[in-house]
Formats: sequence, structure tokens, C-alpha cells
Amino acid sequence: MATGRAMMRAVRVFEFGGPEVLKLQSDVSLPVPKANQVLIKVHTCGINPVETYIRSGTYARKPDLPYTPGSDVAGVIEAVGERVTAFKNGDRVFTLRTISGGYAEYAVASADTVFPLSDKLDFKQGAALGIPYFTASHALFQKGDAKAGETLLVHGASGGVGIAACQIARAYGLKVLGTAGTVEGMNLVLKNGAHKVFNHRKKDYLAQIKETAGEEGIDIIIEMLANVNLANDLLLLAKGGRVMIVGSRGPIEINPRDTMVKESSIRGISLFAASKEELGECAALVLAGIEAGWLKPAVGPEYPLEKVTEAHRDIIHSQGALGKMLLLIH
Repeated sequence: MATGRAMMRAVRVFEFGGPEVLKLQSDVSLPVPKANQVLIKVHTCGINPVETYIRSGTYARKPDLPYTPGSDVAGVIEAVGERVTAFKNGDRVFTLRTISGGYAEYAVASADTVFPLSDKLDFKQGAALGIPYFTASHALFQKGDAKAGETLLVHGASGGVGIAACQIARAYGLKVLGTAGTVEGMNLVLKNGAHKVFNHRKKDYLAQIKETAGEEGIDIIIEMLANVNLANDLLLLAKGGRVMIVGSRGPIEINPRDTMVKESSIRGISLFAASKEELGECAALVLAGIEAGWLKPAVGPEYPLEKVTEAHRDIIHSQGALGKMLLLIH
């Protein structure tokens, strides 16, 4: 193989648990692409909250142990397997998923989950595309039935998915409201498409949202922390309003009657459940947004591979998200 090396550095998980189960090893065998697969030299890998849930063993989807986490990588094609015609060695790419794991110097991915990375974006921005923008697109249009002119609330808008939702919704003609927990986060949300932003750490922020939305209420809510916010979300909705649950860290008690009067609905979102056709539609939207110039990922905190345990702690316990968290690898 053209890599000239048989081993690589990669993060391995041998048991489910806290961040301390993430083990950086330097003697991991280099993965080899099979038919319809590519090998990518990883420059940057995105870190997503769902990866902490999977690592802890509390998520419905559990990988076989041991495994390497990571879906969103950006890098350069190092080798291609048989029957791959869309890519060649040296191509700049980003992924939606990987097969071998993205917290590594090299990763294998199925060619149909790999996309060309425009020269308009660097590798850091490339690693902020996959899960955030595909999730936001899937939630807004395929599951949320968003329409131009509707009002959207992104509840927790300063992270990767939140920024993506703001940019996409603004480009498609929605009125965009967002929340964040810090001044820096609020400013970031405003710069990335929100018409108005609210501090969700202030006691009266829900009243402020209601006042801004007016009597008609909110048509769609993209919810990042449903175990805290869902009951209040239902009170903000317009008639026929929809709450799209993108994130939740536990149970919550709600009053089902709050959905009845307005015939509102609660819809769960998981990109893992999206069909191949739906993912293709998301890809078309993302690539068109990059080409048009309005889709520009906001890069957040950056960590070397050696600090992956710190990154997993920070993504859950930080005071407020600020763009997409990244692992810098090459």
C-alpha cells in the first residue's frame, strides 16, 4: 500500500464507561479499504455529544468492543478499494460516517458516505459538516416539514447542530430564533443566521421568546436538551407545531394535554435511522450550500488526540457550546 506504514495512532475503547476508557494507542493496525471503500488520511475529526453516550454504554446503539469512535472526518484520500470510481488518491474529502473510526490517523469509510471537500473550506470546517449539517437538514425538512415563513426556535443553538440549523433555516426563508448559555455563544448564534437570540440561563427567557413569537407561537423547535426543556417547549408551540428532539440526556415528565389543544407533535431525530435516499437529499443540500457560500461551519474548541478524554468531559460539562468541537490529528 502507498502509505508506507503498517501501524497508526488511534483511540480505542475496550470497555464502556467514563472518558477515562478512551485509550490512545500507537500500535493500531492501519485499516485496509475493501471494495467500495476508501482509506482517508485524517487531518481533523469532529466530536459529537452522541459519541459520549455511545462510549458510556447508555446509548441504544452499542458497537462491538473494542472500537474507535468518530464519524466526521476531513482529510485526503490515501487509497481506494475496488470499484471506487468517484475518488482518487489525493482528493480532499469529508465523511458522514466511518467504518474503522475517526479518532485515528487513518480511517476507512464507505465511498457512499464520503463527499468532496470544497476548496472554500479548510479541513477543520470539513470535519464540522457531516453529523451537524446532515442532522439539521434531516430534522428541519425530512422530519420537521419546515416551510419558508415559519418561525423556528433552535433551543441550544451555539453548538455544531445548532449553528447548522440556524444557517440552513435562514437560507430557506424561516424566521430563526436561537438560545445560548453565554454571551460568546449568543454572539456566535447571531452571526450565523439567527434573527434574535436569548440567554437560556436567564429565568425570564421563555417569556421573552413568547413575546417575540407573538400569539401564533413557534412552528418548529429543534431541541438539544429535551430532558430539561421539553415540557416548556410544548407551551411555546403554535397550532400544529413540532418539537424535533435532537438531544436528550435522561427522562422528563410532560403533560400530554399540552399537545392536544394545538395538535402539536414531538418527533425524535436520529441520523442513524435516516434512509439512503434521505441522506442523499441532505448531501445535495449541504454541497449546494457550500457552493452558494452561505454554509460555513463554525469551528469550536480544538484538541490534540492526546487530550481526547478532556474533550469528552468538556463537550458535556462546558458552560456553553461554541461551534463544533474538533480533534486535530495531522
